[in-house]
Amino acid sequence: MKRYILLLFFSLLYIFPFYFMLLVALRPEVFALSMNLLPSDLTFENFLRIFKYHDFGRYFINSLIVAFSGALVSTFLAFLCAYSFAKEDFLFKGFLYNLFISTLLVPGILFMIPQFLIVVYLRWLDTFFGLVVPHLANVFGFVFLTEYIKKIPDDLIYAAIIDGASKMRIIFNIILPLSMPMLLTIFLLNFQFHWNNFLWQLLVTTKSNMFTIPVGLNSLTSMYQEYFGAKMAGASLSIIPIVVLFLIFQKYFIQGIIRGGLKF
Repeated sequence: MKRYILLLFFSLLYIFPFYFMLLVALRPEVFALSMNLLPSDLTFENFLRIFKYHDFGRYFINSLIVAFSGALVSTFLAFLCAYSFAKEDFLFKGFLYNLFISTLLVPGILFMIPQFLIVVYLRWLDTFFGLVVPHLANVFGFVFLTEYIKKIPDDLIYAAIIDGASKMRIIFNIILPLSMPMLLTIFLLNFQFHWNNFLWQLLVTTKSNMFTIPVGLNSLTSMYQEYFGAKMAGASLSIIPIVVLFLIFQKYFIQGIIRGGLKF
């Protein structure tokens, strides 16, 4: 019984921020910061405001484009690199692998200035290239996928070679399907990273038609007032794609986390 009470307590602790976010979103703006935790005077005016007076629909579409394309391409590139390091032999393979791992120890903020200068030089400010391309190198996903693919038996590859399968067929017809749980896990983590990324998207966008949701919500502030209710309404809508993706791929996500953890 004590165990269930403890689980209930931590469940409520976890759910409370989401409840409070939705509560503030459904309150009139003048009562947004009220400490009353019970729902009263609920209204959808904050949700209507972000669509009527702010271009939230555009922010939502931009976020979808950035998160989906960034997650898809970076996962695919990580998969190809992981296959090369897991199943192929080439010069300085061990040194390069350790070098990539060592970059995980460097804070990502240190890469921001050179990345920004490159984006400016290429004139990619206020473009989807500038939002997506600098973050396509996913070392974390590459390392996880490499360790995962290493455990796939080489006998499968040898059998395919004897049957006359080409390199591309081995990669996309054998290794890719067997790596699908880990690939979907890496895709979800990448999608979440690009969806929630704020600082980089703030740096490379100056036009409102290129704002993503985090940058767009940050702009819901005037010289005299900060619209907390509208911000919470936007934040409430912004979690929908993450929740939907997790519910769809929940089974594969848990499998990928468990298998990836066991490999290490």
